[in-house]
Amino acid sequence: MISENEMWPELSDCSLCPRECHVNRNAGEIGYCGQTASLTAARAALHFWEEPCLSGRNGSGAVFFSGCNLRCVYCQNREIAQGHTGREITASRLSEIFLKLQEKGAHNINLVTPAHFVPQIITALKASKKQGLSIPVIYNTSSYEKAETLRRLEGLIDIYLPDLKYFDTALSESYSHAPDYFETAAAAIAEMVRQVGAPVFADGEDPLMLRGVIVRHLLLPGCGRDSRRILRFLHETFGSDIYVSIMNQYTPLSQVSDIPPLNRRISDKEYERIVDFAIRIGIENGFIQEGETAAESFIPSFDCEGI
Repeated sequence: MISENEMWPELSDCSLCPRECHVNRNAGEIGYCGQTASLTAARAALHFWEEPCLSGRNGSGAVFFSGCNLRCVYCQNREIAQGHTGREITASRLSEIFLKLQEKGAHNINLVTPAHFVPQIITALKASKKQGLSIPVIYNTSSYEKAETLRRLEGLIDIYLPDLKYFDTALSESYSHAPDYFETAAAAIAEMVRQVGAPVFADGEDPLMLRGVIVRHLLLPGCGRDSRRILRFLHETFGSDIYVSIMNQYTPLSQVSDIPPLNRRISDKEYERIVDFAIRIGIENGFIQEGETAAESFIPSFDCEGI
């Protein structure tokens, strides 16, 4: 059980996310996310593997939170998503971490998998902004979010970095145990775009994003048709109000070694086809990945650095 000064009323009957566990996290009960009300994080450091307009030259100030409300079977960050790795901290300490990352030269604060800690993050952000936090704040999410929870963040988040993983219900149910993923994520992304509007970049040789939405889509092996449906939906729904990041970095880890086709990487040809499709339908605001990105070396070490 956590201390009285770190109690969060909404977590006594938690329904922050679409899982709506209704557990009493304040009393130490564990939600689907794998977490109680105790704020837990596994890494806070400069991160250089985001889109160029986010990482820039100095890096993104990434804070990786423990736990996840989606828990994809192929999860690239499984070590922390399962909620078994990390260190408990207070909201006050989180505020200090934000300011420390700014001191180190981070271009932004990057909240990675933050949905289940929204109340604590709101407190920390408000405190750090009063103490001089001035760089953009990124909300980096799987998009399995409730729009009403996201609305509580309005005015605190500058950049949303959501995934759009699946269009097909069968895929989202099989791989993430979330048959309602697409409709939920689509509504969440719409709320994000409403909050921050069209992309805004700083002037300069390497322009950094100051405000906006970048929707990521990680290609999965054997799911090319689903990827095309996702890209068409994003383009027809949001047009130039968002950027789209088409990712080929899927890395098959040990937990999917016996789950074809997830037990293989994306081929160059598969990726090229999806990129060609995006260009053909008119997507102009986008990012693609080049070179060898599907490697475990791109998965950071969750050793509580900076926590």
